[in-house]
Amino acid sequence: MRRTPEEIAIMRRAGKVVAEMHTCIREAIRPGVTTLELDKIGRDVIERRGARSNFLGYHGFPAVIFASPNDMIVHGIPGPYRLEEGDIISIDCGAIIQGWHGDAAFTAPVGQVSEEAAKLIKVTEESLYAGIDQMVDGNRISDIGHAVQTVAEAAGFSVVREYVGHAIGTAMHEKPEVPNYGDPGKGPKLRVGNVYAVEPMVNVGGVGTRLLDDGWSVVTADGSLSCHWEHTIAITDEGPEILTLP
Repeated sequence: MRRTPEEIAIMRRAGKVVAEMHTCIREAIRPGVTTLELDKIGRDVIERRGARSNFLGYHGFPAVIFASPNDMIVHGIPGPYRLEEGDIISIDCGAIIQGWHGDAAFTAPVGQVSEEAAKLIKVTEESLYAGIDQMVDGNRISDIGHAVQTVAEAAGFSVVREYVGHAIGTAMHEKPEVPNYGDPGKGPKLRVGNVYAVEPMVNVGGVGTRLLDDGWSVVTADGSLSCHWEHTIAITDEGPEILTLP
């Protein structure tokens, strides 16, 4: 669906709230902090900015962020887990302004991390921006995922298949989906006014995943580290505009 400039302007405001959540949470990430404390920081930003969370209450989810450490790919429930030196932690969160959504994620190191973990974070972020570079009028959905996959696999990592990006607007998850893999030149054409959340999930090991008993948390099947980056992006006449930057 193609959004009007006025609708994208509201989504830009929602994106600024998400970016502020990221900034405040990132500043608090250190050994000894619990993921529940990080969630409280996100809640405070949403309240301060007069926004609503699109995570809290989503299919019964109890928090405003997903907090996913180490081998957890996505959808971690904030709780008593205390971050430890050498961990990596993925934070995914969103906000709603006047019915319009923003959604973004980042992965951060906790203190000093291994060379492998640092490389995973760097490459996954690079794969996101490679996908964003493909978001121009006339390209196709699969061009995004092909770019993501090319960067991730060139570094020796694998791309998660079961969980993908998505269109976004008056709902957080809209069609079409945006896979992080595949051949180029396939799927719907990208058009000015389209808005998508692109979110590579990249593993050190294989692509396999496993859902934990809590019904939310998804981990790598082989226990390897995983990383998640995401932005909400509008396609404009001038090219892609990231709506979830500060």
